[in-house]
Amino acid sequence: MSNILWKSLVVSPAVLGATLLVSTSAFAAGSKTTQVNAPESKVASNEAALTASTDNTTKTTSVFTAVTPIETAQKTDLLAQAQPQQTNVNSLDQINKYGNEGRGNSQGQVTSVSQFSDVQPTDWAFQALQSLVERYGCIAGYPNGTYRGNRALTRYEFAAGLNACLDRVNELIATATADLVRKEDLATLQRLQEEFSAELATLRGRVDNLEARTAELEANQFSTTTKLVGEAIFAVTDAFGDQVDSRNNTVLQNRIRLDLQTSFTGRDVLHTRLAAGNAGRFDLGAGNVNDVNSTFEGTQTFNVIGGSNASNGVALDWLAYYVPIGPAQLYVAATGGVHADYAATNNPYFEDYDGGNGALSTFASQNPIYRIGGGAGAALNIPFGRSGGILKPSSITVGYLASDNPTPNGDNQGPNIPTPGSGLFGGNYAALGQLNFNLGERIALAATYVHGYHGAGSTLFDAGGFGGTGDIVSPTTGLTRNTNIPLVGTRQANFNETATSSNSYGASVAFRPSDRLSISGFVSYHDLNSQGANNDREAWSYGAGIALPDFGKRGNVLGIFAGAQPYSFNRAGSGQRDVPYHIEGFYKYRVSDNISITPGVIWLTSPGQSNNNDDAIIGTLRTTFTF
Repeated sequence: MSNILWKSLVVSPAVLGATLLVSTSAFAAGSKTTQVNAPESKVASNEAALTASTDNTTKTTSVFTAVTPIETAQKTDLLAQAQPQQTNVNSLDQINKYGNEGRGNSQGQVTSVSQFSDVQPTDWAFQALQSLVERYGCIAGYPNGTYRGNRALTRYEFAAGLNACLDRVNELIATATADLVRKEDLATLQRLQEEFSAELATLRGRVDNLEARTAELEANQFSTTTKLVGEAIFAVTDAFGDQVDSRNNTVLQNRIRLDLQTSFTGRDVLHTRLAAGNAGRFDLGAGNVNDVNSTFEGTQTFNVIGGSNASNGVALDWLAYYVPIGPAQLYVAATGGVHADYAATNNPYFEDYDGGNGALSTFASQNPIYRIGGGAGAALNIPFGRSGGILKPSSITVGYLASDNPTPNGDNQGPNIPTPGSGLFGGNYAALGQLNFNLGERIALAATYVHGYHGAGSTLFDAGGFGGTGDIVSPTTGLTRNTNIPLVGTRQANFNETATSSNSYGASVAFRPSDRLSISGFVSYHDLNSQGANNDREAWSYGAGIALPDFGKRGNVLGIFAGAQPYSFNRAGSGQRDVPYHIEGFYKYRVSDNISITPGVIWLTSPGQSNNNDDAIIGTLRTTFTF
């Protein structure tokens, strides 16, 4: 155990605020900058998601936050959901807005102090303000009609206001209204100008620098509508066990995802994601000696490389579009869609949409019911409920995804192929319906149903081919078939020898009793009816986890998860009727806002549903870079 840990150790402000106060005509006049956050992750649409405050840039006022495409960060395969929806500032956007201050959108000239809603005649500075406003008009206030006189004033802010008054006096002199300017006022302004000459010079220099930076960014910006979000994972990992040791070595694996997020209206988002990696699975010794894909219980999230051949080949693994339609939200996927893209999974801190900031394993990340099917299709989230009362904003979710299915001769059948047995409605598919409830501030519940069709030689928990393809040994005939690799579960629960229809039922719950404790769990039952004798079966799976956010340091997460990977006893042979339990512990240490290091251990009992197979222990040290 300690061997893997030792082996794994080889891996391992005021300027903008002050300048924005300067207006072209008056102190503090100008428009407030409105911050718009582009989505940075796969979006849970209008589902209310359990937010976890693990980043010091985020302040959450309640446990559950309604997630919309333009407000979330998070749900990204690139950025963690367990990490909070981070407040990301688009510097170019801010600077552009600053550069447009005063150009046709400034507040009209204030001619009376009574125009300020927060200034009263009883205020001690009322007469001074009245004189400045009504005689010189050099204090304009804020665009919302407030003066905010109770704020503390810095020397730089006072210098900015002084500069505005000087400009106004010069304007009065230049327009032959110098008789309005009293000599004593000019003398006072002259002394103040001398006193604050250093601050005025500094402010002018900072404005010049900011305008130069604005010009440079505008000339070199990537796109006005598209932003690039990325994640890179380095993982040192090894597997241990009497049978497992001889089949595996310590490996250094990687995966990278680059997501181009494009918004056309400010409320929609188009995800175009490229992925590459070389992360292969361990052989846990639960099948034929030469069959490395005989078990799938040890799959980790960075093993998921949609559309890639796991040899650092670049592939388009996700192309999807989120757009609101009235109060509802539409999700359309052209490739790489999975149910977790649009349905709330209610597994905070463990779920990171197969990214590098949640649980280590695909099993601990989400209920296996969301791994049934995937590919191309559409979904709709319809919100209901109100912010008041016990029932918080909740939703009804419906979705349909058609998936690729390799045939035994190596050909693909998918939603893009116009041949019999393929297409959107002629091949493998999975249709989902879900009710998601938020009760009070700290409890979320979901009830999920999935109906699917799975062709001969396919697997159940394959996420529509997201885990790649390979050879799998049939648990009934012993024959090797080329098909989609499952992301969770045993061969007995996964493999469909003949064409099969499935009806799956699942439930998930998340409970957050305090800001430092989160408890979540799920259960799923799967009823499969096949064409042909002795192929019908039932499968079960369940699990629960405890997460301690901000453990030891703000942004860190300690997580422990335990449960049973999807298993089936109906088709189990002799000695294959043991429950394959999964126990996992990890500690995500946030080095910075963009780097995290996660050591963890996965303990698997009875791989392949057989206690004849030795328990397997997988140790991993994962380093995640987000940008």
